[in-house]
Amino acid sequence: MTDKYSFGDEIVWYPNAEYLDNSNLTAFMRLHNIDNYDQLHQRSIADISWFTESVLDFLNIEFYEPYSKVVDLSNGIAWPKWCPNGKMNIVHNCLDKYIGTPKEQQTALIWEGEEGNTISLSYGDLNKSVNQTANMLRSFGLKKGDAIGLFMPITPEVVIAFLATAKIGGVILPLFSGYGINAVATRLKDADAKLLFTADGFFRRGKPILIKPVADEAAKLVPTLEKMIVLKRNNQEVEMLEGRDHWWHEIVPQQSEQAETEKTSADDTVMIIYTSGTTGRPKGAVHTHCGFPIKVAQDMAFGIDVHPNETTYWVTDMGWMMGPWLVFGSMIHGSTFFIYDGAPDYPGPDRLWSMVEKHRINKLGISPTLIRALMAYGEAPLKTHDLSSIKLIASTGEVWNPGPWMWLFEKVCGGKRPIINYSGGTEIGGGILMGNPIQPLKPTAITGACPGIDADIYNENGEPVIGQVGELVIKAPWIGMTRGFWKEPNRYEETYWSRWPDTWVHGDWAVKNKDGMWYVLGRSDDTIKIAGKRLGPAEVESILVDHHAVIEAGAIGVPHKIKGSELVIFCTLAKDIQADNELKLELKQLLAAQMGKPLTPREIIFVNDLPKTRNAKVMRRMLRAAYLDLDLGDTSSLVNPEVLDEIRKQR
Repeated sequence: MTDKYSFGDEIVWYPNAEYLDNSNLTAFMRLHNIDNYDQLHQRSIADISWFTESVLDFLNIEFYEPYSKVVDLSNGIAWPKWCPNGKMNIVHNCLDKYIGTPKEQQTALIWEGEEGNTISLSYGDLNKSVNQTANMLRSFGLKKGDAIGLFMPITPEVVIAFLATAKIGGVILPLFSGYGINAVATRLKDADAKLLFTADGFFRRGKPILIKPVADEAAKLVPTLEKMIVLKRNNQEVEMLEGRDHWWHEIVPQQSEQAETEKTSADDTVMIIYTSGTTGRPKGAVHTHCGFPIKVAQDMAFGIDVHPNETTYWVTDMGWMMGPWLVFGSMIHGSTFFIYDGAPDYPGPDRLWSMVEKHRINKLGISPTLIRALMAYGEAPLKTHDLSSIKLIASTGEVWNPGPWMWLFEKVCGGKRPIINYSGGTEIGGGILMGNPIQPLKPTAITGACPGIDADIYNENGEPVIGQVGELVIKAPWIGMTRGFWKEPNRYEETYWSRWPDTWVHGDWAVKNKDGMWYVLGRSDDTIKIAGKRLGPAEVESILVDHHAVIEAGAIGVPHKIKGSELVIFCTLAKDIQADNELKLELKQLLAAQMGKPLTPREIIFVNDLPKTRNAKVMRRMLRAAYLDLDLGDTSSLVNPEVLDEIRKQR
């Protein structure tokens, strides 16, 4: 193992006085007489009760009834109880407490549809609509603890339904709008859902797409489902089942604009987010009122530095954790968030940048995958738009390659605004590692663990290491952590807590260097071992992505009798590039020159796309399974499963 891992040794960004003096992090440290970030982090992990309570105070989280202590660890580190005996509903902290104050008139939500329509809702407007929707749910007998599915496009109504479910004490089930029948049915059935919010359809690249028929077929497989509320999004003809189905516009506006908020316990379930596993059915990560929303608001405060007068947009779907992240986090801060229902490069490659300019987006969240795709269009789409409103860009979803990171930093950020790398997961409730606006940046690096997260890197013997690649672990509980998997406590413990005592093993491969910089290199089960050398896919892929012909690359290891494994690499190419043997040879030689001849790939395969989840993660395990004709496992999270058929044909 080398003693260092880096995609760039030079610091490329230093915080100026504006970032240093005006950040939430600085304000929090001043409040507690803390001199620097390292001191803050050490104190936050040494005393999790102090830190958690300080965050609750900083975020002005209000309780109906006070908690008896911050955390109860009597059931062990894997099963903490946060704020026991406390009564609170997160909707009170997102909406109720603003009503009757000047905040009621501030814009809470801005929406734009692919067709160009826009809607803005103030906190007061949103409160009235949420109350009407909550009253509609109660009129059907829905109550605290009932699971309610959200299978909708990104519209103001999906946010309203999201908050209304929490308001009555229900359990939110966010579902990707692109899911198929089985994916929707499996999740609804697992949670015993009683009602489903859906729509007739949505637009994608100018074409109307139906989703109501998917919801109808899924509903046949869910015996507990009693009602379906349907939004008329694109005026398509759909079948409405009498007694079960109701149009949103016919039933919600008829309700009263006043509604009581259920006084839930702090650790009552507010949401189950399903994530796909390598094998078995999807895992339902359980999140609570005083859990996930608090963690995301903390990360939004300390990582991307959101303030009440700012607008945040994260390119996401409500079925990925970043959708709920955006809603809960923005509203706890009393700020504005933007949502968009459409493709970020339609009708032209400048669509994302035009929305940034039009809506004066201050904090923009993207994935490396999206930037790699937009890079293919060059700088021209950027130059026609004023991007000066952007104060920083945040990223998550995939491992960065240095070329795309620098393109974003230089061309979009002008070399003056930071890129805040964010790495965690659905079960984390936010980030394990995250940059911030008060520490210098190196390309693709993360400046440290989030406050309150006691993270480390362990080698295969469970020993902490610096400068060596190993497993990313967490050694203490944090408020955003999942409260287990729905109906599967043993699976939760086996997944995260079984390898080393009292240690959460996240499944990411990472390294922490002596300079304090962290690098996440991908899933540990994507690791490739060739002739005794352990190799991260990102290291190989970054070399290829730097080549002008390659947009994206996915590297896998396949069995080899002598070396153990050898490389097979899948590449998507830039427009007008000829996919021929001459280019394959050139790319093989490039890798051999930079990685060494023993790592020359067995094969380079050109494909139209790589298999990706809807949160833009490249699924290398599925690449490998398709190439080797193995069981693909759960593919329901893929946005483009047809790619796997293409790969099988090219074997």
